Amino acid sequence: MPSTYWLTRFMILRLLGVIYAIAFLVAINQIIPLIGSNGLLPVKLYFNHISSTLGSTGAGFIRLPSVFWFTYSDDVLLYAAWSGLLLSIVLIAGYANAPLLTVLWVLYLSFVHAGQDWYGYGWEIQLAETGFLAIFLCPIWDMRPFPKYPPPLLIIILFRWLIFRIMLGAGLIKYRGDQVWRNGTALYYYFETQPIPGPFTRWFHFLPRTLLKIGVWFNWLAELIAPWFSFGPKLARHIAGIVMILLQLAIAVSGNLSFLNWLTIVPALACFDDSFWRKILPNVLVKKAEAAIAGAHESKAMTTASWVVAGVVALLSIQPMLNLLSPNQVMNTSFDPLELVNTYGAFGSVGQERYNVVFEGTSDDTIGNKARWKPYIYKGLPVLPNKRPPQIAPYQLRLDWQMWFAAMSSADQYPWTYNLTWKLLHNDPGAVSLFAINPFPNKPPRYIRAVRYRYSFADPGNTEGIFWKRQETDLWLPILSAENPQLIAFLKSEGWLR
Repeated sequence: MPSTYWLTRFMILRLLGVIYAIAFLVAINQIIPLIGSNGLLPVKLYFNHISSTLGSTGAGFIRLPSVFWFTYSDDVLLYAAWSGLLLSIVLIAGYANAPLLTVLWVLYLSFVHAGQDWYGYGWEIQLAETGFLAIFLCPIWDMRPFPKYPPPLLIIILFRWLIFRIMLGAGLIKYRGDQVWRNGTALYYYFETQPIPGPFTRWFHFLPRTLLKIGVWFNWLAELIAPWFSFGPKLARHIAGIVMILLQLAIAVSGNLSFLNWLTIVPALACFDDSFWRKILPNVLVKKAEAAIAGAHESKAMTTASWVVAGVVALLSIQPMLNLLSPNQVMNTSFDPLELVNTYGAFGSVGQERYNVVFEGTSDDTIGNKARWKPYIYKGLPVLPNKRPPQIAPYQLRLDWQMWFAAMSSADQYPWTYNLTWKLLHNDPGAVSLFAINPFPNKPPRYIRAVRYRYSFADPGNTEGIFWKRQETDLWLPILSAENPQLIAFLKSEGWLR
């Protein structure tokens, strides 16, 4: 009996709806202070720069398609985010068709292309590619969870092609990128130095080193071996899907990698057919799927569309595959303006020391040794040694992520940090909202500085009751005030201050 994929489609779309909802919720809460009219990187300035560089607004739109080229007011940004969230909830509830999924894809792609540094992560283009494929799983108008038209097998295969490239790309970038992966010691450092640790990260860090080496070997199994069986016989596909999903679940439990792991599970679900889902899903869903199968009709429009999409994906896969085969492989890169077929990878190298940049302010008139500096507490990144890392994922804290990268570089490579400093010096509500705690709720500080610290996990059960040990390394941003002429001149030169 041929394999069917009605329950597979149901599971793919429901999980995709959850991820879309989280992604749009992140935009609702953070998009205005990040790229709004008074944001850290205003989209207006960005689009003006792109238009000037490429010669026209039309050229900018072709290079970075986004509905926000037409209008990018704060109200429009929020309206788009709320629209995306509401449509995502409809998808979660079980109702989907091609137009609904197209709108979700267009809205999110618009945020990705307007988001600049804040949307420069691999999972943003991965969600765009995943969301595009999902459009063609559904009929044009029928929104029922189990419509009368079956999911096109070609689209299911394209989802397998996606998980193949995601996992293999991640494995190859690790193997080529860092000796600690090749010698099996990467997990000695990974948990402590990952972007935003979670509540269980320290437990993983202090596991016996033999288990940590086994974890690396399992990573190789899931990323370099299992993907090849995504196209194999049923049993091989099912085992490969389970292995790849188990890796994603382990990573999700051990840290806060946004919605990356859950998004990666979406195409992995295409490894399973209905015979797998019948064993684990509620009987009511199984019966609805069987009733739909019994009354199914082939859709010529869906079949034709699936062949067209397969042809497009095949052509656009040439450069990503050449990249996979290249010794100079790059990760998380798109080769087309619609992000339809991309190359992926994660943690090609693993740092062996953790650095965090902490913004600190003082209301004192002096900046000497007697000044009392108070830290701005991030929502996710470690600041206070006695604070246990929170569970954030699958939600994403975009400022925290960027500051993790920034700690490995200089402030001049992240110039928006000067804009952030200016806003903290004025208790800007948007900027302050990106932190968990504002140490100056009533009156802005007189001076701001940013200090870089080296952090390491404190041993479990230590007498001080702390989670982190830290040591100050250097002054990452100089001490600045609202009257600093160099700061004011720089902000004006960037267009952040008039």
